Amino acid sequence: MKINVVDIRKLDLNLSVVFLAVWQERSVTKAASRLALSQAATSAALARLRETCGDALFVRTRGGMEPTPRASAMAEQLESGVAHLWHVLTQHQTFDPATTVRSFSIGMSDDFELAIGPGLSRLVRDEGGQVSLIFRQTNRHTVEQMLNDREIDLAVVSGTVRRAWITQEHIGDAGYACLVDPEALDCPLPLTVDDYLRLPHLLVSYSGRSGIVDIALNALGKRRVVHTALTHFSAVPAFLMGVRAVVTLPSHAATALERMAALAVCPVPLDLGEYPVQLLSRRDGDGDPALEWLKEKIRAASASALDVAGAEADSRPLAESRPTSTE
Repeated sequence: MKINVVDIRKLDLNLSVVFLAVWQERSVTKAASRLALSQAATSAALARLRETCGDALFVRTRGGMEPTPRASAMAEQLESGVAHLWHVLTQHQTFDPATTVRSFSIGMSDDFELAIGPGLSRLVRDEGGQVSLIFRQTNRHTVEQMLNDREIDLAVVSGTVRRAWITQEHIGDAGYACLVDPEALDCPLPLTVDDYLRLPHLLVSYSGRSGIVDIALNALGKRRVVHTALTHFSAVPAFLMGVRAVVTLPSHAATALERMAALAVCPVPLDLGEYPVQLLSRRDGDGDPALEWLKEKIRAASASALDVAGAEADSRPLAESRPTSTE
């Protein structure tokens, strides 16, 4: 479709940016702060938007500025259009990692930091002598706000995040494994279900209260005894070495910790399934050659870490190959 420039010049294209800021923030005040505008200027821009569209677009409620059906229908197309416009206007940008001085902030929970971080750091260091990485603690509960506030450039998280302003790319799948100090156990490996339930457990959980193991055991009418709950995977060796206990972790984290300490990985004697691993970025950064370069390094480091963890887990004998107790 050919645009009539006489008609389009009557529109202030900056209004689309104001719309997206209010859409994402659900607040005129927060949108104004994000755009470095006064609240009065942002309110005036919103008034012009309403007049242009012939719709209220956002209605004030107790929870904030809620979009009307018209605004909801417009949002994704506007985000795509503004991102495309940004790409067209900036596509001349180039990035040479060998000569460019730049710092990137990457959000990851510490299981990914343990498994993916070292390999990623090496890949970046090999090509970008002036490029530095900052790893920030992030998870699916906090990643949206951190991306929105530009605290991080990219993120690697488990699960799925569905927001029109976030680009999401599936970069692998992760499963689970057990980690133990074999010298401290009173049972052979791999663990049976009975041995697994008899052992005290370490728990690593965002909430510090329960995890996927408890959900699986509840479905079987069973429960485990958790003697220590942690919120960081990196603390596991200090709590597990020399202790008769077991911890159930993402297999990539278990494999990384096994290499760092005198610990052993074995299969989980329960079917915990797998979950997707996603690479997230702000959609308005799509096409940035520096970010695209870093994404490629993250893909390579993630594939290596996740593939190694999966291959090592698959190569270990399953607990079902050994008879379990009838107690």
